[in-house]
Amino acid sequence: MMNIAVGFDTSCYTTSAAAVNQQGEVVAFARKLLPVETGQRGLRQSEAVFAHVRQMPQVMQELQRQLADMEAQVVAVCASSRPCDGEDSYMPVFTVGLGHGQTAASLLNVPLYETTHQRGHIAAGLIGNPALQQPHLALHISGGTTDLLLCREDGIKTLGSSLDLHAGQLVDRIGVSFGLGFPAGPGLEKLAMACSEPPQAAIPCSLEKGDLSCHLSGAENKVQQLLGKGQLSREQAALEVFDLLSRTIARMLIAGHKATGAKQALIVGGVASSTLLRQLIHQRLAKTRIPLQIIFGDPRYSADNAAGVAAIGMQRYLQEHQ
Repeated sequence: MMNIAVGFDTSCYTTSAAAVNQQGEVVAFARKLLPVETGQRGLRQSEAVFAHVRQMPQVMQELQRQLADMEAQVVAVCASSRPCDGEDSYMPVFTVGLGHGQTAASLLNVPLYETTHQRGHIAAGLIGNPALQQPHLALHISGGTTDLLLCREDGIKTLGSSLDLHAGQLVDRIGVSFGLGFPAGPGLEKLAMACSEPPQAAIPCSLEKGDLSCHLSGAENKVQQLLGKGQLSREQAALEVFDLLSRTIARMLIAGHKATGAKQALIVGGVASSTLLRQLIHQRLAKTRIPLQIIFGDPRYSADNAAGVAAIGMQRYLQEHQ
């Protein structure tokens, strides 16, 4: 009989559930994007909560279908109950996943563990990768975060972040303005890959606090300005957005390395699933010859998902039952 932990995550983008075995392997995984009307750039919290309530039964049916042929026993349940560490961190969407987690744990008479959405992303990024040195950097880039973190055995410290627009928001706003669906990352990347010219760094970086934090709101205005003047095609503009993000991320990571001495950096979050962005980051950091190893997680678990949450649940269970 295989012991598994089941994880729940209900973010602003996705309803998801996953199961992980004692070896940390994902044995079942189901997710469903929240429905967003064409031209819109997301949902209000009340709309997202209602969408999660409607979608979770479908997600759980898919998870059960994947587990049906396995001799598996659920020994723990874990749910992301808030966005990140901190007493003031709260979003209503996460109450849906937490509520389902509490119900499942009570019914199965197994322990319920709570974690954060951000810790779930970090854990998902580690799936299939060797353990990282302590301390190490983590960069969480998504629609709701652009956070540079220092991960230590005693906790996570925020070194810097976006001071206005987040990386995923920039991608979504530009993409939606082009008529792409939400979330716009895959569509905008496809458009950028169609550009036959190399990036020109047409959008300047804007960083503060010794390059640990950034501004991205000005980039949206700059793109629209260049498009309006006919100085960029849509393909060029898409590529310039990814180039800007790679330059900004590289400078933040270099600043984090210099501030902490960390020699490894894990890059996670939905934006980090972009193959183009991964290539641009590697190319830019390779030119600096800085002794910082960059690690990306499996693209399947980069966007919002419950795989890392389930992995945390299994880790907590094993720690308590050794």
